[in-house]
Amino acid sequence: MTISMYDASVPVFTQMLQALLNILKKADAYVNSNKIDPKALIQARLYPNMLPLSAQVQIASDTAKGSAARLAGFEPPVYEDNESTFPELIERVSKTIEFLKTVSKEKVDGSENNQIQYPHHGQTATMEGLPYLLHRSLPNFFFHVTTAYAILRHNGLELGKSDYIGTV
Repeated sequence: MTISMYDASVPVFTQMLQALLNILKKADAYVNSNKIDPKALIQARLYPNMLPLSAQVQIASDTAKGSAARLAGFEPPVYEDNESTFPELIERVSKTIEFLKTVSKEKVDGSENNQIQYPHHGQTATMEGLPYLLHRSLPNFFFHVTTAYAILRHNGLELGKSDYIGTV
């Protein structure tokens, strides 16, 4: 049995973004019910030189939409990266999930050997489709989703593995 480029990307991004969306909704409810300043969590970091929760969510979103679009052969939508509240972060993730629904299996499948250009540290890097997905996009995406989860868990939000994985 073979797995397609689409099956290894868009549904995986969608599942994890849906889980992240649910986690962010829990965080919003948590700060409201406990009268916590939301900025305390939105700007929280695991370590001083790491990016805050807001950036972790933004990068996870950018990686998912960017990877899917590039594999499908078109430019990804650009979001402003100006979210500063849980409702704004929730909207961004929701918007990304909606975008992923527009990426067709037919466009992504067969992109294994395509030359994929993507931004990397202010420059443009190029990789073939399969290594781009498996060795760049997915690890980067999971890193940022995991870090967002860890920031919230570290700051008292009751989360478990099922919150992180979500549902298929």
